[in-house]
Amino acid sequence: MAKTCMTYRELRRKYPVRVRNRCTRCGRPRGYMRKFRLCRICFRHYALEGKIPGVVKSSW
Repeated sequence: MAKTCMTYRELRRKYPVRVRNRCTRCGRPRGYMRKFRLCRICFRHYALEGKIPGVVKSSW
């Protein structure tokens, strides 16, 4: 419910140019990666589960 409230609040903004990129999974505005449309926390979670194609954990 809080996520829908945040998105609704952004739609009825006074200045439509000031749109925040938000994570599609949790709605977090910070640590956002445009390419994947996820925040850093959700990105790491999905990457470790293998749900993001082409992303592997690095080791050296």
